[in-house]
Order: sequence, then C-alpha cells, then structure tokens
Amino acid sequence: MELKLIPIQKPEEINFIFGQTHFIKSVEDIHEALVNSVPGIQFGIAFCEASSKRLVRWSGTNDEMIHLARLNALNVGAGHSFFIFLASGFYPINILNAVKAVPEVCQIYCATANNTQVVVAKEDDQVAVLGVMDGETPLGIEGEEDIAWRKGFLRQIGYKL
Repeated sequence: MELKLIPIQKPEEINFIFGQTHFIKSVEDIHEALVNSVPGIQFGIAFCEASSKRLVRWSGTNDEMIHLARLNALNVGAGHSFFIFLASGFYPINILNAVKAVPEVCQIYCATANNTQVVVAKEDDQVAVLGVMDGETPLGIEGEEDIAWRKGFLRQIGYKL
C-alpha cells in the first residue's frame, strides 16, 4: 500500500467542498440542491464513479469551476468521492446543509478555501481517503481583542446581527 498527499489545485480565493457519496445520480441530485439553494450560483461538480465504467462524472454552471472539479477528482481518484468548486462570491456556508441533505451523500471531508491536501492510501486499483490537511496550524489562542475583532467581522459581513 502506498500513502500519498494530493494537493488540491485551485486559485487561492476559491472555496470547495470535498466529500463522499454512493450513487451515480449524486451528480444530478447535488446539482439540483445547489441551484435550489442559491439563485444564480456558479459551481462545478465532479464525482468519481467506483464501478462499471469508472468515469469522473460531472456537472455545473461555470466552466472554470467544472474544470477544477474534474481535475481534482481525477487527481485524488478515490471511488465515490466528489468535489464541488464554487466561483468567487459563493461560499460553502450557504449550501453545505443542502449538500448534506442529499440522500446519497455519506460524509463531508472539508469545506474550505484554504490550502488543502488530501491524504490517500493506494492499493492496486483502489484509493481510500484517510483525511485532509486543511489550512495551517494555530499560532496561539485568541485574546479579548481578537474576540472583539471576530464578533465585529461577523456582524460586518452580515452573518450575525
């Protein structure tokens, strides 16, 4: 068995969701969940089919995001894994519950814009996702000034009243 780190390839500001699902209709069902959650959403989805033709199945509304989803799905190559890439201005917080509510979705590994690597194990024609490395380690513990900044920032961007 070979252990590998697969870096996610994307522009710095682009958010994505990486997860596991279990059925070929996931691509269509996730697509429907996204367009029903956020009007005008721009995204790309790719899903690694685990049997039969074993293709990277895909859909989306934005060519660049579709390209990123297909590229990263093929690079990771784990059966039944999926990627959703969101164009600038769209965020996982607005769609994550809708994605998790899709009956085929088993789990979400991460939802982030951070520098990310996927930890995989490879044996013959199978790849297992062991986890993700999302962002960097903490530099310390927030103080009172940091707490005030966090609370102010969340209100400034409209996520808290």
